[in-house]
Formats: sequence, structure tokens, C-alpha cells
Amino acid sequence: MPCPCNPQVNYSDCCKKAHTDIRSVATAEALMRSRYSAFVLGDIDYLQKSHHSTTRPNKIEKHRIKAWAKAVNWLKLEVLYTSGGSETDSTGTVEFKAYYMENGQMGVIYEKSNFSKENGHWVYVDGVHRNL
Repeated sequence: MPCPCNPQVNYSDCCKKAHTDIRSVATAEALMRSRYSAFVLGDIDYLQKSHHSTTRPNKIEKHRIKAWAKAVNWLKLEVLYTSGGSETDSTGTVEFKAYYMENGQMGVIYEKSNFSKENGHWVYVDGVHRNL
């Protein structure tokens, strides 16, 4: 199966590794890609696990996210820019666009996401996003 974050790569060689072992994620961009794939696959438990403990959605928000993620048809991910977030960094930023179809209309989420290391692995902290 092609990986949702990059259809030119097999899921088993890409995001499945992160979904199986979050500690295997080496960079902030790789974590962001694995989170996009988790949205596509409806893996809300991974989204929770890969979210910083201080900004993690509560149970009600988790259910809303799950319902929305499953209600849309994800089309593609486009990484625009990364800053920091390497294996040796402790923080990083990734800008991206995520394209989807919802109720017959194409939508685009543009986000500048912040990441940091928590408990020895990369996590999503927060982001500024807007629907285009």
C-alpha cells in the first residue's frame, strides 16, 4: 500500500514504522508526515500519542477529530518548509498544506506546526492553521 504522506513510498517503509514505534521518528517533518498519515487512516490513538502532553486534546475533542478525519477524503500532503527539527534539535517547525474533499468540495488546510521532543521523542505541540 502506498504511504498517504508520499504515495511513491510504501506505507510499511514509511509511516507504519512511526505508527508502530513513535521513538523511531527521527525528525519533526517525519512526525508531521506520520500524523498526516494517521489522519488519513483514522488512527486517532497515534494522533493522541504523538501530541505533546500539555496540549493534547481531551476525550471530547478526540471524538470530534476522529469523526472529522473519517468524514473527509484526504488527497495529498505538500510540505512547504521546515526549520530545525533534525535528529539533534529539540524543537522544529514544519509548514504544510493538506488537501482533502468534503461534501464534494475540495479543501486545503495550511498549517505552520511546532514540534518538540518530549520523553525522548518528537511530538506535535501546536500550530497556526487556516482553511484555504
